[in-house]
Amino acid sequence: MPESKNAEPHVTQAQAPQKFVYDFTEGNRNLKDLLGGKGANLAEMTNLGLPVPPGFTITTEACKTYLDSGDEPVELRDEVSAHLAALEKTMGKELGQAGNPLLVSVRSGAKFSMPGMMDTVLNIGLSDKSVVGLTKQSGDERFAWDSYRRLIQMFGKTVLDVDGDLFEEALEAAKKAKKVSVDTDLEASDLKKLVGRFKKIVKQAAGRDFPQDPREQMDLAIRAVFESWNTDRAKLYRRQERIPGDLGTAVNICSMVFGNLGPDSGTGVAFTRDPASGHQGVYGDYLQNAQGEDVVAGIRNTVALADLEKIDKKSYDQLMQIMETLETHYKDLCDIEFTIERGQLWMLQTRVGKRTAGAAFRIATQLVDQGLIDEAEALQRVNGAQLAQLMFPRFDGQAKADLLGRGIAASPGAAVGKAVFDSYTAIKWSRSGEKVILIRRETNPDDLDGMIAAEGILTSRGGKTSHAAVVARGMGKTCVCGAEEIEVDTKRRRMTAPNGVVIEEGDVVSIDGSSGKVYAGEVPVVPSPVVEYFEGRMHAGADDADELVEAVHRIMAYADRRRRLRVRANADNAEDALRARRFGAQGIGLCRTEHMFLGERRELVERLILADTDDERDKALGALLPLQKKDFIELFEAMDGLPVTVRLLDPPLHEFLPDITELSVRVALAESRKDANENDLRLLQAVHKLHEQNPMLGLRGVRLGLVIPGLFAMQVKAIAEAAAARKAAKGDPRAEIMIPLVGTVQELEIVREEADRVIAEVEAATGTDLILTIGTMIELPRAALTAGQIAEAAQFFSFGTNDLTQTVWGFSRDDVEASFFTAYLEKGIFGVSPFETIDRDGVGALVRSACEAGRATRPDLKLGVCGEHGGDPESVHFFHQVGLDYVSCSPFRIPVARLEAGRAAAQSDGSDSR
Repeated sequence: MPESKNAEPHVTQAQAPQKFVYDFTEGNRNLKDLLGGKGANLAEMTNLGLPVPPGFTITTEACKTYLDSGDEPVELRDEVSAHLAALEKTMGKELGQAGNPLLVSVRSGAKFSMPGMMDTVLNIGLSDKSVVGLTKQSGDERFAWDSYRRLIQMFGKTVLDVDGDLFEEALEAAKKAKKVSVDTDLEASDLKKLVGRFKKIVKQAAGRDFPQDPREQMDLAIRAVFESWNTDRAKLYRRQERIPGDLGTAVNICSMVFGNLGPDSGTGVAFTRDPASGHQGVYGDYLQNAQGEDVVAGIRNTVALADLEKIDKKSYDQLMQIMETLETHYKDLCDIEFTIERGQLWMLQTRVGKRTAGAAFRIATQLVDQGLIDEAEALQRVNGAQLAQLMFPRFDGQAKADLLGRGIAASPGAAVGKAVFDSYTAIKWSRSGEKVILIRRETNPDDLDGMIAAEGILTSRGGKTSHAAVVARGMGKTCVCGAEEIEVDTKRRRMTAPNGVVIEEGDVVSIDGSSGKVYAGEVPVVPSPVVEYFEGRMHAGADDADELVEAVHRIMAYADRRRRLRVRANADNAEDALRARRFGAQGIGLCRTEHMFLGERRELVERLILADTDDERDKALGALLPLQKKDFIELFEAMDGLPVTVRLLDPPLHEFLPDITELSVRVALAESRKDANENDLRLLQAVHKLHEQNPMLGLRGVRLGLVIPGLFAMQVKAIAEAAAARKAAKGDPRAEIMIPLVGTVQELEIVREEADRVIAEVEAATGTDLILTIGTMIELPRAALTAGQIAEAAQFFSFGTNDLTQTVWGFSRDDVEASFFTAYLEKGIFGVSPFETIDRDGVGALVRSACEAGRATRPDLKLGVCGEHGGDPESVHFFHQVGLDYVSCSPFRIPVARLEAGRAAAQSDGSDSR
């Protein structure tokens, strides 16, 4: 369209000068993509008039430029200088000035919370000169030198890549020399000596002196934060949490406030609700005379946040008011970091807090009751992965167990495993198939690999806001923290309980993240009350139903009211079908008939496959027919009134034939003894004839039905006769016949013609009108690409995404997951296995195009999916978007699929307010 002559000149994004630095007064919480979560929320709190130390944020765009080019944007230094000058004017101090120094923190802050994964440096601006100025400014020499040693320690480890243990060992030596156990007992003179030792460590390990220029300190710290985005631990955490790797991190430059100025100062972390249970109350940790990193590191045991009321009531009351303001404003549980500097409260961070699965469900319903959110938003506050966690078993409270001690219930669950005392062993044993419990005094970001490998985490230090607790809750791992009465000796690889019991590495322990109890040996588990609720053994609102079950019941009701997708089950027998129905299944989306011929019936299929004559084949089919009919009658009864999709026989032949190697050896041994069995010889000949190099792509599915006369006709007859019998018993059978592995419409036309004839014969013989629909699985790329043609002969499509993923990628699932998937995940080629979550760009594109082409041919074409992706939360959202009618999954995953279908509908309605 031509531009109007009177229009204002158009300035494109590329033409506008890019802004890389924002003052806290300029941003807001909606700018997380640009300012990161921390920066956006600092800006939001500033806008709310809360006490936030002045500062500014360097954007994620600056980080991405640095990571792409290896250098900062050319404009960045000037922008930082301008904002630093403004900050100095506001504070009435200059960065690192000898007489009146301004000190700042340099902190990471990505869009999504990554606790402890990236770098932070506090007390930037301290030097040999400015530490004297800080002494005069604060009137506290010990505080000044303590802050200086902290800077050198953090800067050395974070920026100069000095081994952090060197600093810890020097600190321990200083405490030992002074004969004290905590660093707060070190005096100014001790800390001066420690600073000297720390500077020597930097010189020896980094090959350079600790920088005395405050601006150099800040610039190097900014670069270190940028680079921390791509550390191994950050990459691992992003893969674990499925956070995109191209977001980059913002950097927050904040004027320092000090919690280590004495007993009237301190630092803490607070939650507006309990992140473990969701209960309202006063939750958090506080540490007097400390800086923020001391709390999350868990190196000193904190006091409960409620104790702050006795220590500093004025700050406590102000904090409670701010917490109420933030929760009402964010309409969610908030996680808050704060510092008190000589009685003055300062807010250093807020974010929507990580929470356990149970807390997520409780909080969502609480907020609905308080009128802060509606049902659609409540659905966005929980997810299927959390629901699955709630369905895991818990420890049997009636079982006899040897209690070792008790800590803080940081992240719920029942975890059992062998005790290990370092991450390397946890990873090594886990890869060997062992279940392990990682036991540490406290964890740090370097323990992330081991935490992922372990069933649960136990620490003797730290509280609900320690690194172990926060990361474990985010990952859904069972965690007990702060078990002070248990002595953990990582060097000797053992822990000692108060009663003297010693647990050596390799001994089995059990930890209860719901109660904080630690047991020796394996404690029996019992079903979760959430599973009992879905099974119908516990009813929401009943006296014995806990509030968690009530919250789950309400959220599931929200989801069922919202969702468009129906949810069916993959079930092959009546027992599974009945369980699926109790879990809320609206039919069976996949009944695998080959599973009906395992065990004792396997010989009948073997006889059918190896039959040489029509008579042998007819006898085998005749023996199979009544067994199939009985199975189908039971299924139709269990799912009466609901659809049952029966997939005709689809086994790779090797599943029903003797192993060629074992049979060859047996025949060879028999021949050597000259007592060869004639049947074995005949069987070996047949197996050699039918042997396939790649049976998954061989004679199976529709090909088998076309090659073995009467096979599919027998199955269709069994389905039709079972439906007729069920109808005669006043039932309502709704059978759907599915032809597997179709690659061309001609295959489907031939099978359907035979099926229609068989159904008509059964109708005539029984005097029953049957409504049986016939469709196909779309599990080959060619089927997806020719879906418009196939829809001419199919009344429904069911996407078999397991095989479709194998054939699109050229993967043999049985081989590749064990051989190279781990390397692909570590290298970032996969964010997640394509067998776990659907590959939207490849497999998903074929599903989308097949849906469009199929419905263009047949507008009333029913569409579903029956691969394992049907129960995957992320995949369910995709299937909603492409317009499927239903997903089908294992019975245990049905509640998860129902929930995610509701969440997908709420999102597509534009109900996600965040």
